[in-house]
Amino acid sequence: MKRFQSNLSFKQKHASDFSKSVSSRISKSILTTLAGSLMLIYSSQALAHGGSVDMVPLNDAMMTAGADVEYDSYADVYTITKNSTRVQIKPNSRTAMVNGQALAITNPLVVKDGQALVPDTLANELLQSNLDQTFKIEQNPHPLNVLSSDEIKQTVAIINKAKPTETNLRFSDIRLKQPDKDKVWKSVTEKAPYTGDRVATFTILKGNTVVEGEANLNKNTLTSWKVLENTFGMVLLDDFIAVQEIIQSSPEYAAALEKRGVNDVSKVVGTPLTVGYFGGKDNLDQQLRVLKIVSYLDVGDGNYWAHPIENLVAVVDLDERKIIKIEEGSIIPIPMTPRPIDGRDQDIITSKPLRVIEPEGKNYTITGRDVEWHDWKFHIGLDSRTGLQLSTVTFNDKGVDRKIMYQGNLGGMVVPYGDPDMGWYFKSYLDSGEYGMGTLTSPLEKNVDAPENAVLLDAVLPDYEGNPYTIPNAIAVFERYAGPEFKHQEMGQKNVSTERRELVVRWISTIGNYDYIFDWVFEPNGTIGIDAGATGIEAAKSVLAKTMHDPTAKEDTRFGTLIDHNIVGPTHQHIYNFRLDMDVDGKTNHINRIDSVIEENTRGGPRTSAMGTRETTVLTESAATENFDPASVRLISNASKENKMGNPVSYQMIPFAGGTHPIAKGANFADDEWLFNRLNFMDKQIWVTNYDPNELYPEGTYPNRSDKDTGLGTFTADNENIHNKDLVVWLTTGTTHIARAEEWPIMPTEWVNVLLKPWNFFDETPSLNMNQSDDDK
Repeated sequence: MKRFQSNLSFKQKHASDFSKSVSSRISKSILTTLAGSLMLIYSSQALAHGGSVDMVPLNDAMMTAGADVEYDSYADVYTITKNSTRVQIKPNSRTAMVNGQALAITNPLVVKDGQALVPDTLANELLQSNLDQTFKIEQNPHPLNVLSSDEIKQTVAIINKAKPTETNLRFSDIRLKQPDKDKVWKSVTEKAPYTGDRVATFTILKGNTVVEGEANLNKNTLTSWKVLENTFGMVLLDDFIAVQEIIQSSPEYAAALEKRGVNDVSKVVGTPLTVGYFGGKDNLDQQLRVLKIVSYLDVGDGNYWAHPIENLVAVVDLDERKIIKIEEGSIIPIPMTPRPIDGRDQDIITSKPLRVIEPEGKNYTITGRDVEWHDWKFHIGLDSRTGLQLSTVTFNDKGVDRKIMYQGNLGGMVVPYGDPDMGWYFKSYLDSGEYGMGTLTSPLEKNVDAPENAVLLDAVLPDYEGNPYTIPNAIAVFERYAGPEFKHQEMGQKNVSTERRELVVRWISTIGNYDYIFDWVFEPNGTIGIDAGATGIEAAKSVLAKTMHDPTAKEDTRFGTLIDHNIVGPTHQHIYNFRLDMDVDGKTNHINRIDSVIEENTRGGPRTSAMGTRETTVLTESAATENFDPASVRLISNASKENKMGNPVSYQMIPFAGGTHPIAKGANFADDEWLFNRLNFMDKQIWVTNYDPNELYPEGTYPNRSDKDTGLGTFTADNENIHNKDLVVWLTTGTTHIARAEEWPIMPTEWVNVLLKPWNFFDETPSLNMNQSDDDK
């Protein structure tokens, strides 16, 4: 893995990392202007109810409205689509079909000299017809709505007014403070306005000092300002820019590059890497704000990751803005063979279109950021650190909205590398806690990152200067076919079956050479799946061996796989932890274990044994922390609620992994490695804590250069009682990534999965109400 391209100028990098919204807006502006010019050129006059109307080309009118147009010459039908609205219209017809419903239009589409012309008012008439009910106006703002652009600006204005001597503020975070949980549930379940204040929390970085604060937005006042000494925050965008400028202006670094045949430093791409902590064994001053720089050569193939400059590490002091140390090893030739990832060197196979359409509109509605799909209801947000967050998740069971989860999101992740060499030993990236995965959100593109029928939602986040910016298409929502929900064919009887639909909420973050896809998947039977996919480009290490028959091959591949001539993919891991604030039918929950056991047969007959189960209730935080056994059942239950058979309502927790790469049972290091002083979450798959709104991250709030575990290790150290309490479950999953040639030069997505499944939560199969098919229909 990692890390970050930083060979752009400040303005270029700013535009690149703070979403593609600027270029998107520019492009849209150009298209709008062009479309307007074309409309003026091609417009004509037509009579409408005794008056005239401006007729303009259909494509131009719809382009201006942000809609797409397709023409079916066989059916002589024009199809207009914009997000969740699909319109079909025939020439000379005064009726259009909007999401399967007829809409009378004032003036028809006409074809003149082979050109489809429409009234200049038709786009508004069609797209604002109110026949599409996907998006609705939020009457009562959800109390967990992320800070708006205006609220971010207000927060910064409050700080500037209260602290006028504080200048050049560098923000790693401005977010909504966790509101009172009971008040939030009350607002959601009773559909009533939230009565608490909106409070913003913020984090300001100053060298090795962090300032934590709060601003009450209702009262427009600064309410907290706390200075933390000897604390390192996240790596911010300006650090990326500084690193590239520093290495390009360093004579010492240029001299080291010349030894390796590189004479043009502008072709060198430096990656800013966090250094971890090794108890002083790495000879780095713990008081300094430093990064290590590993570089790559841009040979013009669009994939500089394939051309690593091995055994050269620069240590950069970010405050002094200079290289304070250069670490060098033996010179390994830079692999120079082009390895493009965009197919430019391939014979491209063109696929025929695969259409996913919803001719009658969506089966879900989005009100603000609240989503309703069949029996499910939940809220969507995007956090600058952990990315996609789902909240107040309920399931309507026969008219009652039953609580399942208050909040769920990626808590954190770690990507440790196993190679002990100078350019690799320190690589144990905490992508969320050290870099901010939400900030590095990758805008989604329809038909590639998400299907054609997806609704794409923008997100607003603060940049490092405290300015709000918009990430376009940050989140995708879509419905998909997922096989049969159930089926039975009784001999001589009609077939009974129904399809399974799934609603997917997708978010992608790009962290240097890797792209991480996170899907939250809702099923009509009450199951929630969390799928984490890793794609992008393998971290490449230059070696002398070209093939496995070369004399250095055995040593070169000791900690990795030879995946190309002179390229090794070092073995590493992707370990994810998900923070799940479960409220199963309420917030008084406990943890149960069910294990299969072999019992002696005491009931007679030829059998000597029987299959039995042993159920255990877990009482403390430390007792709940465990490595997951896939042969067992782990439940979070509500003893005060029962289904009709008298079983306590529960949800099963399954933190399993799947796919090509083997499951990561924990970090593959010896027990005396410093990583285990800093982190513990990766070595157990199930953790349970009592709810605390300040315990948000399994690696702790400030893990950069940390020397001890301030996350789950600290949260569970007091070993609190967890029986019939408001509980948070932390599920860890992941893989050990043993590289293979088929993942080079770009890696097909590899998935791991977490499941939350109802276990006696319902009285019967909850999806019986879905439409069924049978032979008589």
